[in-house]
Amino acid sequence: MIEWGIIIGVILLLYVTGWHTQVIGTLQRGILETGLIRPSVPSMTDDFPVASTDFYFADESGTVKSLAEYSGDVIFMNIWATWCPPCIAEMPSINSLYNAMEGEDNITFLLVSVDENFEKASEFMRVRNFEMPIVHFRSRSEEHYDLRSIPTTYVISKDGKLMMEKRGLAKYDTPAFIEFMKELSKL
Repeated sequence: MIEWGIIIGVILLLYVTGWHTQVIGTLQRGILETGLIRPSVPSMTDDFPVASTDFYFADESGTVKSLAEYSGDVIFMNIWATWCPPCIAEMPSINSLYNAMEGEDNITFLLVSVDENFEKASEFMRVRNFEMPIVHFRSRSEEHYDLRSIPTTYVISKDGKLMMEKRGLAKYDTPAFIEFMKELSKL
């Protein structure tokens, strides 16, 4: 009975302090490190649909932009929030991918925060020393880019094809995925 009381007390403490998100995210990051959950790398010979550019976001200065402004670039777009444990879990692997892509031409990373308070998302990145550019979600067409399930990651080719859509967490800094992104940037 005492053990259950301690367990329940710890769980309540985590929820009351708001640390439950961080703890769950850390546990999920441990699972990601096993390499069991990673995105499928599509074959370049597959037929891919055209990606919609009807997706709007604001940069850190508040300037509203759309995906159309990045045509000609490979776009790695991750939809996330600071209150989402799987988002927190995969963020280090995205940061590692971002660092691995440094120096590659025509690759744009858009980490789209759906937090109501964008400053909270900015603070999240600063505290963790992530240098990736984040943007704040504004609007989209209803039939494109589902926001009901986060994290969700999209990869769009330079010619505007939706190369990958991954719902849920994944480890993005694998050699296969890094090679996939480099190959896309050279097409």
